[in-house]
Amino acid sequence: MPHPPRDDSLLASADQGLPSGFQPANLPIPALAPESVLLGRAAPAIDNEEPLARIEDAGIPALHSYAEAGWRHAVDQQWLRSGVLTRLRQAALTLPPGFGLAVFDGWRPLTLQRELFEAVGPNFDPDAEDPVAPPSEDPAEPPPHLTGGAVDLTLTWQATPLTLGTAFDDFTSAAATTAFENSAGPVRTLRRLLYHALRRQGFVALAEEWWHFEFGTRLWSVLTGRPARYGPSAPPH
Repeated sequence: MPHPPRDDSLLASADQGLPSGFQPANLPIPALAPESVLLGRAAPAIDNEEPLARIEDAGIPALHSYAEAGWRHAVDQQWLRSGVLTRLRQAALTLPPGFGLAVFDGWRPLTLQRELFEAVGPNFDPDAEDPVAPPSEDPAEPPPHLTGGAVDLTLTWQATPLTLGTAFDDFTSAAATTAFENSAGPVRTLRRLLYHALRRQGFVALAEEWWHFEFGTRLWSVLTGRPARYGPSAPPH
C-alpha cells in the first residue's frame, strides 16, 4: 500500500467525517522539547526481553515505506514490541468511525539505520537536530527504532493513508508536530487527533516529526520519569 501525496480534498473529507465536537481533535498539542535536549538527560536502556510482534497480525496496515522506496536494508516485515503493538491497537479502536492507523516503519535494523543516517548525513549545526538518529551500537543508547518501541505512522480515512501536512520523512520545519498549531484547518485537526489518540495510550511524541511516537524507549523514560524498558531487539528467527 504506497503512501499517497498530499490530497487536500481527502484531508477535507476526513475532517468533515469527524463527529461534531469530538474532543481529541480540538485539544491543542502542547509545546514539545527538542529530542537532543531530552536525550541528554536520559538514563541507559535496560531491556526487559519483551518479544517483537508482527504489526499486520494486529490488523494494522503496514505501508513498508522503506522497502517501497528501494532502500537496500529495508525489511519485508514490520515489527513492534508486543506491548507497544497492544497499545497501538487500542489507540486505533478509540478513533471515530472511518478512521484508522497505518504504519510507515516500526522496528528498524541497525543496517538500515546506518544506511539512512549516511544518506541523509549528520547535521553539523550544533543548534539543529539530526534528522536521523546515529546508528549507535551501544546497547545502553540504541537508536529508538532498533528497540521496537518507536513507530512512524499516520491516520487513515476510509482505509486511505493521510498525508498530514508533509510526507513521511520530510525533514522540514513543516514536519514538526506543532507546526500547524496556529493554522486552523484539516491538517491541524487531524494531527491533533493522531497525537491525542497515541498520548492517551501512553506514547510520547517526537517534536520534530508529526508521524513519530515512542513507548518504553529512553525518550519515553525522560518524559514519563519511568525506567526505559527496551534496548536493542531483533525479530524471531
